[in-house]
Amino acid sequence: MEDGGYIDLYFGDQSHFGLTPNVPYAWQTTEKPILLPAAKGKYQNVVGLMTRKNKLYFEILETTFNSDRIICFMDRFVEKTIKKTVVILDNSPIHKSKKFMAKIEQWKEKDVLIYFLPPYSPELNLIEILWRRIKYQWLGFDAYKGFENLKKQLNFILNNFGTKYDIKF
Repeated sequence: MEDGGYIDLYFGDQSHFGLTPNVPYAWQTTEKPILLPAAKGKYQNVVGLMTRKNKLYFEILETTFNSDRIICFMDRFVEKTIKKTVVILDNSPIHKSKKFMAKIEQWKEKDVLIYFLPPYSPELNLIEILWRRIKYQWLGFDAYKGFENLKKQLNFILNNFGTKYDIKF
């Protein structure tokens, strides 16, 4: 139905990005090791809705997401929809809270349907690929030099997803 243009299909989730590097490996010489300091502290928390066609609707916070913030995010998203839209979510407690569940019928009236993945099935949520690519491939080493660098690079990647950065599905 999505391929035929009858619906829009989005995969949704949250992730956080901090100064603890997510670098799985790097080639280096013993004379010139690559040192990335790990720092705990602030995070960039991102909530996003992504299509298989690399369209991304997102918001960034420096505070954690809770049910109220996710509901406000979804309300803003629903107002921008123009056709029947299906949103696939995982079973995170903030997605299953009483407040969130109470909003589902209201969104349905505006042709936005929420479907939940089976428990313990993150591999079925395509936005997980986006978070992994950002953390392990697209964020450069210098993003971890300071929080401002991280914010700048993360914003650049998210705002350029679908053009400079994409995923082939």
